[in-house]
Amino acid sequence: MTIERKIREHLHKQAETMECPTAISKRIEQSYSQYLKRKRSEVTMKKRLIGGIAAAAILIPTAAFAAPPLIEMLTRTPMTAEQVKVDEVGEATLEKLYSAFPETKSFEIIDASYVQGVQTSIILGEKGGTGKKVTLHTNGITGEIEHVNQENWEPKEKPLITLTDQEIKAKADSLIEKMYGNIEEFEFTMEQMENPDQKTLMLNYVKKGSKTPFYQVFIQGNTISASLIGGETAPSNIQVEGYFSLNGKPDYTADAFINDEQLFSLLKMNPTELKQELAKGKSVVEIAASKNVSKQQVIDVIAKTQVERQIQAEQNGEIPKNNQSTEQLIKAIEPKVLQVIEHKTETPW
Repeated sequence: MTIERKIREHLHKQAETMECPTAISKRIEQSYSQYLKRKRSEVTMKKRLIGGIAAAAILIPTAAFAAPPLIEMLTRTPMTAEQVKVDEVGEATLEKLYSAFPETKSFEIIDASYVQGVQTSIILGEKGGTGKKVTLHTNGITGEIEHVNQENWEPKEKPLITLTDQEIKAKADSLIEKMYGNIEEFEFTMEQMENPDQKTLMLNYVKKGSKTPFYQVFIQGNTISASLIGGETAPSNIQVEGYFSLNGKPDYTADAFINDEQLFSLLKMNPTELKQELAKGKSVVEIAASKNVSKQQVIDVIAKTQVERQIQAEQNGEIPKNNQSTEQLIKAIEPKVLQVIEHKTETPW
């Protein structure tokens, strides 16, 4: 069993028997944050020049852990229902949901929050205590809804997991098509996870010729969790691949950050030389220090480049325009830059 499966199955098992107090969230964050950050970054879309932090909902689609604790590594700000409705990202998210599922117009917003420039999260519940909920996690930069979590949308006497494989696929197909569009071009696989305590299914939707899921759906109990995983295998600015790798595959998000002409100039190294030094187990920060370049200088250079690329993408119409200033965008991207430049290459499992 792969390490990913082991982690996922352990978390599924634990999630069924406990609440999600702060202490547990912190333990998850400490134990799995590095793993999830690297794993999530295996897939990077060209439109996500500074894509969001990994959400734990990808691997933990149960109700107990529906809100991604790893995002709390950054500052999360609560939002009222009124604030959600007048916020640009929040309003667009609700409009998308209402269009896909008109019945949710009568739902009430029971929780909402955001991390500036990273993610907006909204939880809605059906009025009257029926237990029907929907959770949405939206990328704060691109405006894309990256995760949709439906709970208790099927009758309690016949929860999702008791349906036939064909019926489950139909439910997953419907959710993806309503939220994201037609999936006829995608190939489909269904896999039962190795969870002896509760049946859990993972459904992958893959574009022909690709090895990475574009959409991924988890079914457990009466919960269905769909994630928009990605698209292209590598950003267009890549010069050298695989500065860091996991499971023998290049980490394309790290590549997108490190393939920076201004960084090479600052370090007085070419891409191949930098890759060779990183392969020795050094971090970008350590390499920079050996050349009398400070961590902040490295952060400033990479963050500036990433923001310039985003602004260019906005001007080209590739991603929605963002009302944040250049300074705000740089501040938002700095924590992600720091994660990359302090990281050291990992030995493939």
